[in-house]
Amino acid sequence: MEEKKTQIKIATLRTVIQWGFFAGIAVIGIRFGMFVQHFESGGTAPFVNRSPGVDGFLPIGALASLKFWLSTGVINPLHPAALVIFLSIIVMSLLSKKSFCSWLCPVGTVSESAALVGRRMFGRTFRIWRPLDATLRGIKYLLLFFFIKIILIDMPNDALAKFLDTPYWAVSDVKMLYFFTRMSSVTLVVLTILAVLSVFFEGFWCRYFCPYGALLGLVSLVSPLKIRRDHSLCTGCRSCSTACPAQLPVHERKTIRSPECNGCLSCTSACPEKEALRMALPLQRKKHPTWLFPAVALGLFGAGIGVGMATGYWQSSLDYADYQRLVPLVPYLSH
Repeated sequence: MEEKKTQIKIATLRTVIQWGFFAGIAVIGIRFGMFVQHFESGGTAPFVNRSPGVDGFLPIGALASLKFWLSTGVINPLHPAALVIFLSIIVMSLLSKKSFCSWLCPVGTVSESAALVGRRMFGRTFRIWRPLDATLRGIKYLLLFFFIKIILIDMPNDALAKFLDTPYWAVSDVKMLYFFTRMSSVTLVVLTILAVLSVFFEGFWCRYFCPYGALLGLVSLVSPLKIRRDHSLCTGCRSCSTACPAQLPVHERKTIRSPECNGCLSCTSACPEKEALRMALPLQRKKHPTWLFPAVALGLFGAGIGVGMATGYWQSSLDYADYQRLVPLVPYLSH
């Protein structure tokens, strides 16, 4: 009974955090839409301040900013929050597994909700034939390699500097807004297909196509916090493996080192044997409180954002006049 209560508490805690973060992102998005509408209307619509949190939707630009920073020592001032958020999430993965994906990512939250719909409709979600599943999982790593190659490897520093100084980069946040508010029929069809597939196959986008998740998974391999199993206490019931959304054979491993592990704690909460399975540091024997791991993960993210704010690398250097001039040009900017 006590283990069942713990399982419910973990699931509830994660759901509250996920949807709380999702709500915050939604508010930021709505306010940004109002911000852009003010300039689209020529100043007749109400003015709302732009939140730098919008830059979190620019991971490719953040990758370009990262290379620029590493090569020049200068953080691009147009969207500095993009780099701050990107680095904060990387640090989360370095120290607390791929926790961003399972505790904060809004796409992951929607994907999990789609899978929940599937379980309620069919009593279960489905699994793709294992050899095909392994092949499909490689797609996100190929996409990651593609972006790393064209940005970090192939793009010369002078070309990178020119890109970060273009009007396109300046209003890339507005371009991203239009991706959602002025969606093409092709985009709508693709997103609908992904949503439907996520109902049948849990985490379809995250598991097979998300290059961001692929990067975080590779980074998380060095995280000191990992799921660890005490085989002397394990009864081999396989509850952990059944509960794992990443389909990992948790009951067979002493330590879960896979880049697919999201640190969601579904396996530890499903384990009926106290202390048999835990998220822990190397050589750590005692199980820590359930809330500690998400507290560490969220604390790392918050600390990263705080450092960005404190050091002045959060607000964009673009001012009212810049957006007044650039927003009307957005439909005509293609590169």
